[in-house]
Amino acid sequence: MTLRQPLVALSIERFRGSSGARGLDTHVEDLVAVEEPLVIRVAGETLVTTLRTPGADRELAAGYLFTEGNLRTLDQLATLTHCGRPSEPDYGNVFEVTPAPGLTLESDLVRSELQPVMNSACGVCGSEQIFEVGRRCSSLADVELTLHASELFTWVARLGNSQTGFASSGGLHAAIAIEPSSEHWLLYEDVGRHNAVDKVIGRLFLDAQLPAESRVLLVTSRASFEIVRKACIARFPIVVCLSAPTSLAVELAREFGITLLGFVRDNGFNVYSRPDRVRD
Repeated sequence: MTLRQPLVALSIERFRGSSGARGLDTHVEDLVAVEEPLVIRVAGETLVTTLRTPGADRELAAGYLFTEGNLRTLDQLATLTHCGRPSEPDYGNVFEVTPAPGLTLESDLVRSELQPVMNSACGVCGSEQIFEVGRRCSSLADVELTLHASELFTWVARLGNSQTGFASSGGLHAAIAIEPSSEHWLLYEDVGRHNAVDKVIGRLFLDAQLPAESRVLLVTSRASFEIVRKACIARFPIVVCLSAPTSLAVELAREFGITLLGFVRDNGFNVYSRPDRVRD
């Protein structure tokens, strides 16, 4: 038995026409994005349950643990693996994180302060998480990374061919880490926009590619406080969203010297902080 798939084909009835009359293609198959729970356990103890799109669970777990402060260095990890047996009904929805020998959840992988259950669209859950950013982040104001507007529009144009899950279902967000100097892409999709960001950060963490000071983080959703917070912790100096940022996201970006762009479309965009990194 294979792991869960990111898309599922469902039999539906499709209506066409403004009058609501049924067309000839009444019964059709439609691809829908899968949303299932993932239980992340550390040393056998449940840390968090999140709703996500199956796939890249290793990256999601690593990225989540890193951005929430549970995991700080790669040498704290021993293994990352799904629990159970492939023949079991829930195989693929429980993920076990084993600390390196001699480390424990309580002393070295500090318990997350987030609520134990969150959904695929949830962000931070209280004011303490906001103040926590200041303790874990340092300013990116001195990081020298710039992007040209033409580069940005080229990246957005490439998204159409890169977002295979979205193209098939219309139900997935994407997060992309882009290194302008090499044009290297790292793209993950998920029903939860912050899950997609965790997957990107998790892959960089596992590849020992953090901090991400030479990369741009692009998200196909709005930029919430949670997304800018994760970008700040991973040290992305530039964050681009195709939709709108929130006021708290802008405030955080300005405080920590992050360039924040929004509404990237139709050969235009808004710059909400640090416009000096953007070249015409």
